[in-house]
Parts: sequence; structure tokens; C-alpha cells
Amino acid sequence: MKVLGIETSCDETGIALYDSEHGLLADALFSQVQMHAEYGGVVPELASRDHVQRVLPLIQSVLSSAGLDSSAIDGIAYTAGPGLIGALMVGSCTAQALAYTWGVPALGVHHMEGHLLAPMLEEKPPQFPFVALLVSGGHTQLVEVDGIGDYRLLGESLDDAAGEAFDKAAKMMELDYPGGPRIAAMAQQGAAGRFRFPRPMTDRPGLDFSFSGLKTFTLNTVARHSHDGVCDQQTKADICRAFEEAVVETLVIKCRRALQQTGLKRLVIAGGVSANQRLREGLGAMAHKLGGELFYARPEFCTDNGAMIAYAGCQRLQAGEREALGAKPQPRWPMEQLKPLIVANAGGSSDG
Repeated sequence: MKVLGIETSCDETGIALYDSEHGLLADALFSQVQMHAEYGGVVPELASRDHVQRVLPLIQSVLSSAGLDSSAIDGIAYTAGPGLIGALMVGSCTAQALAYTWGVPALGVHHMEGHLLAPMLEEKPPQFPFVALLVSGGHTQLVEVDGIGDYRLLGESLDDAAGEAFDKAAKMMELDYPGGPRIAAMAQQGAAGRFRFPRPMTDRPGLDFSFSGLKTFTLNTVARHSHDGVCDQQTKADICRAFEEAVVETLVIKCRRALQQTGLKRLVIAGGVSANQRLREGLGAMAHKLGGELFYARPEFCTDNGAMIAYAGCQRLQAGEREALGAKPQPRWPMEQLKPLIVANAGGSSDG
């Protein structure tokens, strides 16, 4: 089954073509980061307008790269939520119009399920069950995953997501948007031990997160070490290192608890922040100590992309899921509302 995937939930237009027998055939991505950087964050109206301009040319490019035309498509998957409503509507309207024209089914995919399943695109995919850390600009969640759609929420952020905290901390230091990569780059030049930031909510039981206090601590640290409203570059680097270390250690502590609580050995990290190298190293070392293993997608599939949507949609379309034309996107969509299904080629052995 060949499925066209369309991702337009925020500030990237992602298109991909996934074949259930041969894997990913082609993918393309246009990022709006440069446009939004001027404003220090995503401007929803500009994002929607840009998706309108990019989506059809990218679809044509992907089909051309795969050496196929529309007659080869068996279904269309698109991001139906969560996300920016205007951006989501571009993808959903495009998908449903093409599905009607081509005479194939269309299916809305949950954005975070797409991220969660992105590591399945790798040469060595994780097998079910596993614990997943979904960590991005909009979400920080720990989920027990027994199969596609079979999810149990273990913990989540009570305020800012980790990626959002990165963006806000970067803005405090006048670093460009998006903040995560900028802080990670600056942190490499930072001195270890100059600053020690708190590890929020690690001194109490549970698997929930909170990053608002860490954000406030960062703001106060920047203010204390600024002269005439300016913070020197080395101090910024030192603060970036302390901030990144605090976020990473907090996530590592919570993931360790989740693995111990569930008794599972496999840990999957997904979402934009999962590309952070310090986080990968910390979680990998922790999982190894517990006798477990860490899985993640290649960097280009950590951020929003069409490949993850095409893969997730293909699994559900193969299982017989369909939706009526005119289905509406959902800017808010709890992942626990998804229906579980069993797909033979999506993994399946259990931890013994």
C-alpha cells in the first residue's frame, strides 16, 4: 500500500510517500523557521499562508522523486491535530480534495502518534511494548506503549513543554528562534559548574514535569549577571550549559522512574527535542545501566515531517480505518482518544 503523507501542523510543510512493502520512497520538507525567526516565534497566519504556497509543489516533487504519478497512490494521510487550526486546515483540505479526486481514502493522523512512531522508520525499529518520551515545543509526555494506538499516559508537563522552555530561555538571552538548537550550540562553549540550576519536581514521587520554575530561575540568573542590560557571551554560554544540563537531567530522572515503574527495558524518545545530543547521551547511558536500550529517529525525522505521518497513516489505513469526507481537524486532541489496532509488521515481541 502506497500512502502519501501531508504534515502542516505548525511551521514545516512535510510531504512523504511510504510503501508498506518497500518503506519510505521519497520525502520533502520546507521549513518556515527563517520567516518566523524575525518575530521570535511562529506567527499562525503567516504559517498557514506559507503552507498554501508549498504543499502542492512539494507533493509534485515527492511523486516525481519516487518516479510515480497519482494513479499509484492508495491512500492519503494528513495531520489532523493537534496543532495550529489554520495550518491544519491547509493539510486536511488538500488531503481530502486529492482523495476525492483520485478516488482513494484519506485519514487524519494524530501529530504526536506520528512522532511516537517515527523511530519505526529506522533500520532497527523498537518492538512493542516500550516507554516513550514525547518531547517537543508543545508536548512533554511519558507514555507506556503496548501497540499502535494502545497508549497509557504516565506523566506530562503541568505547564511549559521542554521545547517551549528552551525557546523562552533562548529569548531571555537574545538568541535566535528556535531556541533549542541555539542553546545546545552555546552550551558546548559553556563552563561546567559555574551555575547550578534546579531539577524541577525530581524531589517528589511521580512522573509529571514542570519547567516554568526553571524558566524563572533562568530569567533571574540572566538579570543578576547582566551589566547595563547586557550579558556577555561567556556568561550566556555558561547559563545555556546549566539550563540544558538541568532539563536533560530532569528528563533522565523521570524516564528512569518510568522504566522502573513499568518494568520495561525499551525507551523511545521522539519529537524535536529528541535531537538534542546531550539528551540522547544521558538517556542512552541511563537505559544501558538498567539493562535496556534507547531508540530514536534520525535528526530529520525528529522535527515535524511528512514521513512520520505517512507511516502512521499507512498502518491505520492497512488496518481498515477510514473517515468520511469533510472530517474536521482538531487543534486539541488527547492521544488517549486514539483507537488501538494490531498491525503485523509494526513490531510485537514483549520484554521477557
